[in-house]
Amino acid sequence: MERRYTEDELIASVFAPIAGQAALGLADDAALLPASSDGLVVTTDALVSGVHFFADDPPGMIARKALRVNLSDLAAKGAEPLGFLLALALPSDWTNDWLHAFASGLGEDAGAYHCPLLGGDTVATPGTLTISITALGRAPRGCFVARRGARAGDAIYVTGTIGDAALGLALRLEAVASLKARGQGGLDREPSGSPLAKQARDFLLGRYLLPQPRVALAPALREHASAAMDISDGLAGDLTKLTRVSNIGAVVELARVPLSPAAREAIAIDPTLFDVAMTGGDDYEILCCVRGDSAGFEAAARNSSISVTKIGEATADAGPPVFLDAQKNIKVFNRLSFSHF
Repeated sequence: MERRYTEDELIASVFAPIAGQAALGLADDAALLPASSDGLVVTTDALVSGVHFFADDPPGMIARKALRVNLSDLAAKGAEPLGFLLALALPSDWTNDWLHAFASGLGEDAGAYHCPLLGGDTVATPGTLTISITALGRAPRGCFVARRGARAGDAIYVTGTIGDAALGLALRLEAVASLKARGQGGLDREPSGSPLAKQARDFLLGRYLLPQPRVALAPALREHASAAMDISDGLAGDLTKLTRVSNIGAVVELARVPLSPAAREAIAIDPTLFDVAMTGGDDYEILCCVRGDSAGFEAAARNSSISVTKIGEATADAGPPVFLDAQKNIKVFNRLSFSHF
């Protein structure tokens, strides 16, 4: 049996090579960040095997997802990444090779997003693999984009496309079998008898496995957004959270919500999946409200190579958002978002 690293060896061999300068070689109990006049933005997310990812997912991909969901939060606040802390609870079956692959993926993204490892903790657990990352970011003082702050008349935007990850998870969970059992068909067969294209399946599965944090949009949000958050639990539910804290309402035209070709293909096969796309989690796109110069925001988004789509408008009538279908009828969802509890 392979001899596994001791805790000190693990830190020195696996994580110290990918740590940033402020981490002091991971030889201390804390990192030392240089002083700054900017605001410090802090966010944390925990990922648990069997809840946020699958145990047999590639370790490098698990690591990258763990970092990226935190980068998504920073981006939505208009913050630039500074670094992150990692807490890793390893189950009894971990191996040196798994850790090296995990650290390799983590290091690649830490470099790509200029967000170095600053420190953390590694422990054993009798339970499942658990990863908690605390990400630190910097926003110019007074430019933090809060969830609260939207007003009636603000335009409501989303980045990218909505629902891909939720549909990817449905595929991964082999939801087809349960859909068939209810007599509703499934993603394996269109009415014509053709399967969902492999390209579409791979795209949706990839969107669940590896989020795309919209870090490049942070400057545009600082300049134009009155409120913003990332979409982690589903568009319908997260918009409800935003309007609630801002004490406003909203009207959203569902026909405007951007869908990828793969999502459209899946929904054409099984129309019930539209609700999954609107209420499922793991999009990690940005939902924001823009006051006044919408054209300026759209231009800034184009300059950052991030696609944005206006889907509705904030209203003065405080209450849950109103969702309109293509015929302008009110659409009611059975549930608004994913919830852990």
